[in-house]
Parts: sequence; structure tokens; C-alpha cells
Amino acid sequence: MCASPKIQKTNAARLLDRARIAYELVPYKFDPEDLAAQHVAEELGEPIEQVYKTLVLHGDRTGHFVCVLAGNREVDLKKAAKASGNKKVEMIHVKELLPLTGYIRGGCTAIGMKKPFPVFLQQDVAAFDIFYVSAGQRGLQLKLSPKDYISYTGATLCDIAADEPQPEQ
Repeated sequence: MCASPKIQKTNAARLLDRARIAYELVPYKFDPEDLAAQHVAEELGEPIEQVYKTLVLHGDRTGHFVCVLAGNREVDLKKAAKASGNKKVEMIHVKELLPLTGYIRGGCTAIGMKKPFPVFLQQDVAAFDIFYVSAGQRGLQLKLSPKDYISYTGATLCDIAADEPQPEQ
């Protein structure tokens, strides 16, 4: 397990500061062998439904885009294609993540990517006053309102998740 003794602001946090968006940085112990959202939720002591993961996909028509959904949900590629205006989409390979976004697996966020990409946020988030997304590094989450996240990222609220939440493991 790895933990940061002192919370240092990430680029994502500095960008939110600049935009005057309220958030809280929440550290957690991360395990490089278990980067799953379920582990993050357990470390935070929060329901998995409020801990969101950020996935980067590539569409055949529009190029790269971002899907953000609860940790217990899987992206439905057909729904993601329809939402993003593509006929076919696929997840990018993990080795493409850092050069494309500036972030690594387990620390990826739509806030402050090297290049802004369209963001599609699972509509279930509207049920919460706050939710958690990566702050741009492993071991640190942003706690903020969905409304502020949408305002900053320009995210489109839509249904991109497979019909059934994944069982807790």
C-alpha cells in the first residue's frame, strides 16, 4: 500500500481552483496491484455507486472521448458509440493513456488532460449531491458536486453503462 504523507495539489485541483469550483481533495491508501474502483471506495469508506472511474475510448468517427461512470458499472460500448456520434468504439490500450492524456491508469481524470476530449458522464450521478473522481494521481480523489464537474468539463449526462451494475467482489 502507498500513501502520501502530505496532500499536494494536483494539476486538476489547481485548474478547479482557477475556475473557482468547490472541491475537496481526499487521500486514500492505494495498492498498485489493485487499482479497481471497489478498492478505492472501500478505502474512502464510501459507496461504490458514488466513486466514479474515468475511461478513455476511441471512436471510428470522432476520435478520442472520455466516459465517466460509477465504479460498479461497466461501459456499454454500443451506448457509448451512440452518445458520442460513432458507429464503433473501443477502449484505448493502457500504454496509450499517459502519452494521450498525461495521466496513468488508476489516476486518470477528465480534468486537465493534455487535450480536452468530449466527456460523457453516466446519468446516475444526478442522484448525488457529491461524488468522487480521480484527482489526477493514484491515492487522491476529488470530492465535488456533479453539477460543478459538468460545468467544468462540459460533460454530457447520458446513459453509457451496461444495464446491470457489477456485483461487489
